[in-house]
Amino acid sequence: MMSRALTVKPRKSFQYGYGCSKSVSINDYEEGIVGFMKDLPLIHCDHHVGNKRGVCCGEAGAAHLTLREVLRSSVGVIGESRLGITEKVVLSDGRVCALKRFRKLSVRRSEFGKRIQRLAMVSHKCKYLVPVTAYLYAKRIKFILCDYYPMGSLADLLSGCREYGHSALDWEQRLKIILHIAKAISFIHRQTPAQEKNMQMNVHGNIKASNIMINTDFSACLADYGLAQLAERVEVSKAWQWKPIYSEDLSQKCDIYNFGLILLDILAGPEALVMINYIAETKEMIKEGSVEFFEFPLSGETQKRQALQVLDIALECTDGKPEARPSMEQVVLCLGDFVARDINCCINNNVKIMSNK
Repeated sequence: MMSRALTVKPRKSFQYGYGCSKSVSINDYEEGIVGFMKDLPLIHCDHHVGNKRGVCCGEAGAAHLTLREVLRSSVGVIGESRLGITEKVVLSDGRVCALKRFRKLSVRRSEFGKRIQRLAMVSHKCKYLVPVTAYLYAKRIKFILCDYYPMGSLADLLSGCREYGHSALDWEQRLKIILHIAKAISFIHRQTPAQEKNMQMNVHGNIKASNIMINTDFSACLADYGLAQLAERVEVSKAWQWKPIYSEDLSQKCDIYNFGLILLDILAGPEALVMINYIAETKEMIKEGSVEFFEFPLSGETQKRQALQVLDIALECTDGKPEARPSMEQVVLCLGDFVARDINCCINNNVKIMSNK
């Protein structure tokens, strides 16, 4: 059931670069890149500190990495989007990193470095954001280096198990992921100043299930903060049909909308993302239990109540009127309130049971 988290599966993919019909690991064309340039050192982000969120690259090690070593260390593509391609990199000393290379940047070299450093500084202050360790801007290749998460993304974890008719996560694990991502988005939305030169610091811009990285303890971190403001979304070839579901607008309300879509996916599967109006119309029937909705079993009244409250939040976040959507701070408070209430209720019940013995 967790095989996706432990293996790197080669994938066919869409066009990358010039004259290349499929995505290939960067070590497949090492000579084609390095052969035209001298070896280049990666620029490490000064704000990176060791953490236990993913498999950490480490600041000290990143300071001595070069382009040639990274090119030779890639073991395969583990994710891709219209912004770029993500690879797993195993360095010579055993450290494991995730490398995100961009298809087409929308900023020049000097601006790229400044923006990456600003985004890295913010992400290192929140344990629910994937930290950026280092980056490189060269004529033929541009990428960032991040911590690696062996369980993969939420999208991989859910889709891999759905393919075989399994339920990858129980409700407590799903709720944990929801809380962590809500806190990550709320942290971003509270950034001040909201605007730094040409960067909107208080918007993520690319929230989706494939950008939610899962740890072995099912804690979650949000990846790709701000990268939508660095790179252009490239149209893909017919070999890989990309169907836009998530909003791509750069605003807090669109971040909130995409978070609502993720909640629906977690609750009921990908079909729910295109059935929002129907779900809203049948919400009372779902609460009564006359309409089957959740893709996982709920154990007891507490879990059922929590899941239904998350459904309410999901529908509010995906409201067709942006001004009607709640703020992420309100979402975090709501989630925290009912989780804390249920925990306290459980503790009080246990105390009563012990006192009766």
